[in-house]
Amino acid sequence: MVEVEAVPILQDNYAWVMYEGEEAVVVDPGEGERLVTWLRERSLVLMAILVTHHHRDHVGGVDVLRRVYGCPVYGPAEEVIPGRTHPLADGERVRLERPRVDLKVLGVPGHTRGHLAYYGQGALFCGDTLFSCGCGRLFEGTAAQMFHSLERLAALPGDTQVYCAHEYTLRNVAFAVEIEPENPNLRRWAEHAAHLRREGRATVPTTIAWERAVNPFLRCGEPAVRAAVERIRGVRGASPLEVFRELRAMRDTFRG
Repeated sequence: MVEVEAVPILQDNYAWVMYEGEEAVVVDPGEGERLVTWLRERSLVLMAILVTHHHRDHVGGVDVLRRVYGCPVYGPAEEVIPGRTHPLADGERVRLERPRVDLKVLGVPGHTRGHLAYYGQGALFCGDTLFSCGCGRLFEGTAAQMFHSLERLAALPGDTQVYCAHEYTLRNVAFAVEIEPENPNLRRWAEHAAHLRREGRATVPTTIAWERAVNPFLRCGEPAVRAAVERIRGVRGASPLEVFRELRAMRDTFRG
């Protein structure tokens, strides 16, 4: 059975390692030496690298890992990925025998133009598209692209484990509470997430079902979310896409 474990790297990133027996795959290795040490401490051999997008904190360790392990690198065909051997596009699959991995490639543009997610075996590796209670900034894509990417992820089975690439939960929850202060799930999540962080534990993975319940960016059609956006931003009759666009702009300047 394939196990999944977070490796904290850089300031607030997570690289995710899937492993079975002595073989491993790493997703978004932003830091090479740290991951080599982690793998060696567990007597694991790296068989492949998966990359969701080109930002340095997701690819910064690729060259080091390639020098040590000589493994293939899978990543978006539309972006410049160091050492990439297998360019990928929406609808393709990543199938490995060791460890046994079978993941569907999902095109989820918005944060970057060619951002990919990897879905399968009950897991979603979504990079910087979907966070716990949040979503990625629009650095290269449009609000419409990100909105539709999030809709696609929200349609996955509710028990899907969401393995995002940053520990942003506490700030995201604080923002979400500003939008939906009467959401009991958010109050409970704010308390539990704070408890996890005090103990030095990760707040992720969550699940798609939980994100549907607490993440304002997946709740743009909810009356309470729309009403809050219309009141705060002074808009009327906002569509779900317009609600998303306003929410993203609000989150960009949130200092709570």
